[in-house]
Amino acid sequence: MQWRIPEQPGTVQTVKLSKRLKRFCVYRLAMLFVRFCNSIPRSTANFIGAALGFGAWKLLKRDRHKVHRHLKLVYGNTLSHAERESIGRLLFANMGKNLADLVRFKKHYESELRPLISSEGTEHLEEAYRRGKGFFGVTGHIGNFELLAVYIASLGYESAVIGRELYIRELDEWLVENRKALGLTNLSTTESPKKLLSWLSGGGAVGVLIDTDSSRVRSMPIPAFGRWSNTPVGQTLLALRTGAALVPMACLRTGENRYHVIIKPPVEVHTTGDLDEDIYRVTLKCTRELEEIVDQHRDQWVWMHNRWRTKV
Repeated sequence: MQWRIPEQPGTVQTVKLSKRLKRFCVYRLAMLFVRFCNSIPRSTANFIGAALGFGAWKLLKRDRHKVHRHLKLVYGNTLSHAERESIGRLLFANMGKNLADLVRFKKHYESELRPLISSEGTEHLEEAYRRGKGFFGVTGHIGNFELLAVYIASLGYESAVIGRELYIRELDEWLVENRKALGLTNLSTTESPKKLLSWLSGGGAVGVLIDTDSSRVRSMPIPAFGRWSNTPVGQTLLALRTGAALVPMACLRTGENRYHVIIKPPVEVHTTGDLDEDIYRVTLKCTRELEEIVDQHRDQWVWMHNRWRTKV
């Protein structure tokens, strides 16, 4: 016999109400933070962002443990505990400062942020654009990837980002509106692939993050830092089918709270007739290009993200 606990009247309604209340409070606090950061100098906003990051590093024990675990998975004993601790602490500070800049994009990008961005490899964008079949800006959760998309758009390229909806609808609408105000087109993960194909055929650029282990997108086991990792491959499949270029890139924080954008040459895409092998080979090349950037800027990649969650 199975015993079933009877539901209490109003339980479901109470849970839904509490969730709505929680989301409303988070949204209002977020908007207060946005207004506050836009009313103070950038240096002060960055200082507050860094302080919030340091505080999160101390408070979020689970994330701190993940950072140590994943750094040890990748680098073994070549990094001491103190070195891993330093990387994690700086990572959280950088994320806090990136957030402070993110909420200032709409109002301060042209006058304040763009003059602080240097770049290398912009000729590779022009090379990809001249092919006339669009290109993917292939990046990951490293540095300020939202600013990267804005920067590419500011260079004159029709640019779009594929955005997964935030669980708080009002925050998602705010983020999409900010992207649009800065010249970006938002392509939702729930929209028809035809819109993406049309965008590429018109020569547009699309930003994609390929360092996520997600069951929501088409993925394939690809070695990441020498360990098998479930890696998104939709961008590679489309590149193989449409001729769109794959351009690895990243936007990194540098000294004095400036940014430097690294744009690498397009990854060569050749078809051999074996689709799965082609997808694997090309995605592996993209992954290794990003690994090289992460390895050189270890305090700017989200080590608490479980890149190796799916057991392969």
